[in-house]
Amino acid sequence: LKPLFIGNLPASTKENELKKLFSKYGTVRSLRLVTDVFSGQCKGFGFIKMEGHDARAAIDGLDGKDYNGNPMKVNYETPKSVRRRR
Repeated sequence: LKPLFIGNLPASTKENELKKLFSKYGTVRSLRLVTDVFSGQCKGFGFIKMEGHDARAAIDGLDGKDYNGNPMKVNYETPKSVRRRR
């Protein structure tokens, strides 16, 4: 399974909407939106797991595409230990 990062999502994003969108590219194994503890709204990003070829198709098909007024960011998740420090 390949973990994907999904970013630049509107606060109104719901998990079931994203699952439906990503299911067009293959089987969604898991999906987790990061939400605000108090409001319950999406903080603008989440994580999804798909099989390798399905993940590549989802990146190719959805990265930069408009999602409720925002250009969505979709890419392979980068582990914290690998991310560059600013």
